[in-house]
Amino acid sequence: MKFFLDSADLEEIKEINSYGLLDGVTTNPTLIKRAVEKYGKIDLEAYIKKILKICRSKPVSLEIIGMSYGEIIKEARHLYKKFNSVAKNVIIKVPINVSENKRRGDSFQAIKAIQELSKEGIPINCTLIFTPEQAILSAKAGAFYASPYIGRVDDYLKEKNLLQDFGVKSGINAINKISEIFRREKVKTEILAASIRNRQHVREAFLNGAHIVTLPFKVFKEMLEHPKTFEGIKIFKRDTVLEYRKLFD
Repeated sequence: MKFFLDSADLEEIKEINSYGLLDGVTTNPTLIKRAVEKYGKIDLEAYIKKILKICRSKPVSLEIIGMSYGEIIKEARHLYKKFNSVAKNVIIKVPINVSENKRRGDSFQAIKAIQELSKEGIPINCTLIFTPEQAILSAKAGAFYASPYIGRVDDYLKEKNLLQDFGVKSGINAINKISEIFRREKVKTEILAASIRNRQHVREAFLNGAHIVTLPFKVFKEMLEHPKTFEGIKIFKRDTVLEYRKLFD
């Protein structure tokens, strides 16, 4: 059971790491953009190196932006060479398919790149997975992690008013199906549950076979909170008699 922080915010990463709860970090262009907007003008290369040093041996996913086989290969090698020497903990994040739709782009560009990079020993986090079939192909190509998107699967089903999509009834159901297949086929690729929206997603992801969950800072905090816990603390404080307090002097 591993917990990754889905963030590029240096303060959030430092805080969760200080609690001893951090097993890794996942970033993407959107999260990098938020960090830049929060901290203003920054030296992004130096900033990323700080994240890597904080995490040390804990994996940090850095995502490519290329939309073709050649671009993905070039960018992945570049990112890995530039940053992995800092703390030996870089994972390259590659979408399962970089085509915009069925008519625009070769759907196999990314999977070919994942296979080539994996052969070179560059660990890949295959992202933007929405179906068990995509997860199967990512594992077949040698990805280190397969990242199904729980929340976005649920969003899509709701948006399209669907009871299921390619046999998947929910994001958690996708995790369950992927886990069953990986276990049956003895697949080494780890399931990294992403797009976590709440603490229930965390619980259900682990119950349904995820090896790792990557979650935003607010969900880490949410997992610790309950009204009855707050109420209990108030009661304990109220009922602590002077004689008991003196035991700690």
